[in-house]
Amino acid sequence: MNDQIFEAVVTTVSAEGASHVAPMGVRYQAGQVVLMPFKPSTTLANILATGHAVLNIVVDGRVFAGCVTGRRAWPTLPAETIRGVRLAAALSHVELRLAEQVDDPQRPVLRMQRVHEVVHAVFPGLNRAQAAVVEGAVLVSRLHMLPAQKVDAEMAYLQIAIDKTAGAGEHEAWGWLREAVAAHRAKAAEVPR
Repeated sequence: MNDQIFEAVVTTVSAEGASHVAPMGVRYQAGQVVLMPFKPSTTLANILATGHAVLNIVVDGRVFAGCVTGRRAWPTLPAETIRGVRLAAALSHVELRLAEQVDDPQRPVLRMQRVHEVVHAVFPGLNRAQAAVVEGAVLVSRLHMLPAQKVDAEMAYLQIAIDKTAGAGEHEAWGWLREAVAAHRAKAAEVPR
């Protein structure tokens, strides 16, 4: 699949009702939302258990950075037509029902039918620092797979957008990401070779 991917935040609930927030790249195909969560993941387990998820369109980079740095407790509100929650910070949300599952050893394909959509706020436009935070969050989520020099080079380039266009929220999120990189490196240095 080589489709256009959009960064969003997916909220799910477990069979017991515990909510989970996760940034995820999503695809739009033939009116459906296509999710490809990794195995194992809480998002995958929750969707398979309940058959539902909520797609949240968010511009607050702190949500993306927070989720990859252990800060997943974001304010939520009940979904309107399914059992689930949406992010209070979402500009819009789409309530989803699982329509089809194609299993895969690493990333199953979940085709989700749109059940209900609501716009909560006007999209204010693109901000380079917000994009930099999202890219930084992707890097942090892959620290275990990427060479340190690649991470350093990309973080240095993204720092330019932070320095030029970030507001308080982006600065806070960027700080979390930098702390996560430093913590990862410190932990790696402790491992005997």
